[in-house]
Amino acid sequence: MSENEVKNLEAIFEARIANDEKIEPKDWMPEKYRKTHIRQISQHAHSEIVGMLPEGNWITRAPSLRRKVALLAKVQDEGGHGLYLYSAAETLGISRDELIQQLHSGEAKYSSIFNYPAVTWADMGAIGWLVDGAAIINQVALISTSYGPYARAMVRICKEESFHQRQGFEIMMTLANGTPEQKAMAQDALNRWWLPSLMMFGPTDDQSPNTEQSVKWKLKRKTNDELRQAFVDQTVPQANLIGLTFPDPDLKWNEERKHYDFGKLDWDEFWQVVKGHGPCNKERIAARIKAHEDGQWVRDAAMAYAEKQENKEVKEAI
Repeated sequence: MSENEVKNLEAIFEARIANDEKIEPKDWMPEKYRKTHIRQISQHAHSEIVGMLPEGNWITRAPSLRRKVALLAKVQDEGGHGLYLYSAAETLGISRDELIQQLHSGEAKYSSIFNYPAVTWADMGAIGWLVDGAAIINQVALISTSYGPYARAMVRICKEESFHQRQGFEIMMTLANGTPEQKAMAQDALNRWWLPSLMMFGPTDDQSPNTEQSVKWKLKRKTNDELRQAFVDQTVPQANLIGLTFPDPDLKWNEERKHYDFGKLDWDEFWQVVKGHGPCNKERIAARIKAHEDGQWVRDAAMAYAEKQENKEVKEAI
């Protein structure tokens, strides 16, 4: 393909983005767009799959049958989200095996939030309320992302994440209205998960290497800092409603900005976790590798059955 032909295709592509048209798998796209979206979608998929681990560990220890069933449903949803997103990434020309290998080798990242331990039942409330609440803020914007398969996957994912957020808030509200010990447990969970939840949105805009291009191509509709501010503004009144406080002395309403101001985040901690040095990084990856290896026989059986059925259909056709 000549240089002029490539430039013409790029111009058509940019015009489609400007017109809010969806880019579909068979459409021409710049290689950087394809790779950027593989990175973004796979990171999202990996986060859903790894995010099952801290919650799955609490299913058998949930305090009632109702809580067990609700948590089990949530973990099942997250597994489904991961599968939707891996399928969306595959439409960009990368195999599922390659995506999983990138996760296991550390080449691909997942959300830093899942490298923190869930040490009490209140953490199930904090994860649902804060982590899934932050995810919704980010993912609702992705419904209008420029890549069609990703945007369509986000419609169902956002509906289910909304259920997860309400489930988590209900757990925290119940604990906050319970005994002094239960309220203290809820407050402790909020203290530990609040700042990591704010860092879920990624580095500040001036330190993010991908935000500018992602916004230009409408892979993201809002910047990291805009999403973070929206999350703070949404969550603070919810905590006030149930009588919990935030571990941030600088958190206060700014009448002039019509937003909450909040303190600086520990970005050194964030980058340490991203680089694999968080409290549970090694544990999470080891668990995923073990699950993948233990499930090899299931994948082999499924492939053998599919091949057998295909051969049977060919013979019947003959």
